[in-house]
Amino acid sequence: MPTPKTAKWIDPDHYIWCGSMVQDGQGKCHLYYSRWPRKEGFQAWVTHSEVAHAVADQPLGPYRHADVALPPQGDGFWDGLCTHNPTIHFFEGKYCLFYTGNRGDGTFWSHRNNQRIGVAVSESPSGPWRRSAAPLIDVSADPDAPDALAVANPAVTARPGGGYLMVYKAVARKGELPFGGPVVHLAATASRPDGPYSKKLRPIFTKEGADFPAEDPYIWHQDGQYWAIVKDFNGYFTGAGKSLALFESPDGFDWKPARHPLVSRTEIIWEGGERQQLAALERPQLWMKDGRPAVLFCAADDTSDSGHSFNVQIPLRHWSGGVCRLPMMLDTDA
Repeated sequence: MPTPKTAKWIDPDHYIWCGSMVQDGQGKCHLYYSRWPRKEGFQAWVTHSEVAHAVADQPLGPYRHADVALPPQGDGFWDGLCTHNPTIHFFEGKYCLFYTGNRGDGTFWSHRNNQRIGVAVSESPSGPWRRSAAPLIDVSADPDAPDALAVANPAVTARPGGGYLMVYKAVARKGELPFGGPVVHLAATASRPDGPYSKKLRPIFTKEGADFPAEDPYIWHQDGQYWAIVKDFNGYFTGAGKSLALFESPDGFDWKPARHPLVSRTEIIWEGGERQQLAALERPQLWMKDGRPAVLFCAADDTSDSGHSFNVQIPLRHWSGGVCRLPMMLDTDA
């Protein structure tokens, strides 16, 4: 459905990226997002990001900043200098905030290659948060493993038979450093949301000939199977250029593009009919209502030079037949 102007969370002094929301028992909406000072430049997401917390009275905003959920702790902690990629869930009576953390020497590649995955747990969406003393997902010791260099971008859902499934981004050491690569996604399972997780080291969301085809997964279980929305870097799966793509899986391990893979192009249709082209529409996260996707949260950038960024909350019309129908997805595209 068209997006109201209230559904844009922007801060003049900070880049805003990511954005995952949970509703508490009183109906208040709690958004956890990554932010870092604009004066540091866009690439400082990997050195200066912190997971912050905003609140609103309804899912489409307007949101207002409340506090910083996961502030810097110092380089003596595995996640002490940067927290990023939040995704929030209410599991087993507790709020579980999964995230990427790192530390380093202040340079981009030092921090990027120290990315690890953790979880912070609280009885309240306002904290205090108990953070992982050690990474929940660490790199594999085997130098030939697909996640031997760095891990990031956790996505988690409850499994219908019990336990939890995580999908995460993994960077191997096979490519020339410091980038490494290939960059793929792996799955892991656990009996509890805070682990320990058992890895399945078989890459998913892959495309022959592409070393980095997708990222930013959001996963959930519905109608007897698993679903995922991912960022498609170049239309490898949708045929629509940079876009958001829909995948499906019977078990969370074997994934294929859905029958209608296109979720969204990089654009927003605002209430009133204005169609805004974006440089980026990424980091998809869903808010579910009665077990169905109701709002799509995305990081957005409308400047080609990454001059600013914001979170946008896109209301969904309906979900049926394996198609997440947004206003920008025409039937002819499906």
